[in-house]
Amino acid sequence: MEALEKSREYAIGLFRIVVGLLFASHGAATLFDVLGGPHGAKPDFAAWPGWWAAVIQLLGGTLVLCGLGTRAAALLCSGSMAYAYFVVHQPDALFPLENGGETAVMFCWSFLLIAVLGPGRWALAPLLRFRRRAGTRPIAPA
Repeated sequence: MEALEKSREYAIGLFRIVVGLLFASHGAATLFDVLGGPHGAKPDFAAWPGWWAAVIQLLGGTLVLCGLGTRAAALLCSGSMAYAYFVVHQPDALFPLENGGETAVMFCWSFLLIAVLGPGRWALAPLLRFRRRAGTRPIAPA
């Protein structure tokens, strides 16, 4: 059990990276017709809710993947998947296996877990904070 507890932050970090990558991939597939393309019709620019959901997937998933603003990004991603489940899937049937909402439910709860537990290891945010505390400033254009 002690070995499992020592690896906790690494496991959370790996979980965050994988979930963020998969979510960002969904957004990229929808917006840019890559990785097999969108699951349905490609949404028109700024069309509600499909295009905005894809933007949240791409940007939110990328932030979670990188460990930047992890808790806020994960909470937004979780909420977007809760919305997708209750608006798109749940009206067809009560249970995810019946209405095709398994992916939405899994992403929703996965991102909620990340929002609660934090980014774990290998997040970029602590590196940026360390750099600011060390007194280094970005080079400003002249």
